[in-house]
Amino acid sequence: MRFVIITGMSGAGKTQVMHSLEDMGYYCIDNLPVAFLLPFAKMCNSESEKFKNVAVVVDIRGGEALSEIGEALQSFVENNISYEILFLEADESVIVKRYKETRRKHPLSPEGSIEEGILLERDKLSFLRGNATNIIDTSPLLTRELKQMIRELYGDDENSDYFRIQVQSFGFKYGIPRDTDLIFDVRFLPNPFYIPELKEHNGTEKEVSDFVLKFDQTKEFVTKLEDMLTMLIPHYIEEGKTELVIGIGCTGGKHRSVAITEKIVSGLNKRNFKTIVRHRDMHKD
Repeated sequence: MRFVIITGMSGAGKTQVMHSLEDMGYYCIDNLPVAFLLPFAKMCNSESEKFKNVAVVVDIRGGEALSEIGEALQSFVENNISYEILFLEADESVIVKRYKETRRKHPLSPEGSIEEGILLERDKLSFLRGNATNIIDTSPLLTRELKQMIRELYGDDENSDYFRIQVQSFGFKYGIPRDTDLIFDVRFLPNPFYIPELKEHNGTEKEVSDFVLKFDQTKEFVTKLEDMLTMLIPHYIEEGKTELVIGIGCTGGKHRSVAITEKIVSGLNKRNFKTIVRHRDMHKD
């Protein structure tokens, strides 16, 4: 089990880090009370297959109980439970700016100045910072840069391919899927609907797929689309995106879009991308 305690300054990016770890398959809990740290860690340790990677956020919101963190961490050692501490910090000016942008109050200075809260928080978190496994100053980092650092520090062979591609076919007459990032219209291709012996079949069946894919314009379209996606996907990953939803539509979502979706997914799989296929409207009338 890998048990990561995320802590640090308010406004330094703990929530963003937790979301990144969740995307990588970590089981995450925000604002876990210090008193629950050891019992929770014991439970995770006893069910290591289910809780292989765990991250918890422990910070100033724990109030006075935060002073007991030293004893809690010592109990980890006594129970032979390994842990890591990730401490996030940022320059005072950056934290103040972030608070101004979100119009939130600092948890340690609800009625006073943000600067006063920051100084008090640094003092209360000094023990955790001094015992941190990794310290990240997020002041100069863009969101995608922070995500990349988290992947490098806490990724492994099993979650390194966490980027997921969903390719779904659909029919324009039933509406465009709302969750798509990229949409491609294949209504320009010859339609099996007008072939009596193909009309009642769908694009997953060989006779329909062979019909759709035999045309030169289909072959050219598939080749160019696969080349474009192969070029785009690494850039989406670099920007910190964790999922790409591609929609391929025809009139009814039963023949052409289904056949093209299956073909594109096959091509992406050969390029070792992690894909999910969905045919939204294939079984509709």
